[in-house]
Amino acid sequence: MTRPASTHRSKAEHVAQQLLERIIDAKLKPGSSFATEAELLPQFNVSRPTLRESLKLLESQGVLERRPGPGGGIIVREPSIDLLAHGLSVFLRLHEVPFATVLKSREVIEPALAYEAAVNGTDAEFAELEASIVRMKALDAQREQVAFLEENRVFHSIIARAGGNKVLEVFWNTISILAAGEHHGIRYSVGNQAHVLQAHQRVLDACRKRDGAAAAAEMARHVGALENLVRSRYQHLLKHPTSVFERPGRLIV
Repeated sequence: MTRPASTHRSKAEHVAQQLLERIIDAKLKPGSSFATEAELLPQFNVSRPTLRESLKLLESQGVLERRPGPGGGIIVREPSIDLLAHGLSVFLRLHEVPFATVLKSREVIEPALAYEAAVNGTDAEFAELEASIVRMKALDAQREQVAFLEENRVFHSIIARAGGNKVLEVFWNTISILAAGEHHGIRYSVGNQAHVLQAHQRVLDACRKRDGAAAAAEMARHVGALENLVRSRYQHLLKHPTSVFERPGRLIV
């Protein structure tokens, strides 16, 4: 179903909205072929440049991809978390929001996720958390820091998913990219990594007891440790503007 264009929308924006609604109404999955420009032109009665501008708008939002050549056409995509993180990082940078504020937002979101994980998580998800801890323990703290950080993200991602709140999960995935200390030059000592492991175990133990309040408290203590680390060793980062990330999650400035 299409909706009338707002008075402030350009024709290309209006067509992009209609295209998006078609994709949603048709329940098209990522990878599905949508249409070709030749098929869409007569349906919308717009010029080719206007249609292409509409498609570019949807491409920039991660909704569509245009593939040239035989077998190509307009393909449906799924917007990525990296795309959301990029857009949010640009917004925060332009508004000169400091890195410390990003850290604070994580300290609000993650305890709520841990609470929900303890209440709503499944035994299978708790087993995933335990497996993550086991993998983390097996890493060489000095030589495998990158792998350690990746596994740390895995643990927190499982907590976010286990909570069963998709909105909070998306918020966490987005904020966690912007708050990732390694992107800002923060390094974690062997002692820091040991504290992370202990914190993960305490969070899991609380989740298995279905103690939401304890899980939230342990997570608050855990994520607060990152801010404490920054304040003690990387204080210059606290007032530094939030960094802008490319869509794949790579730091720009």
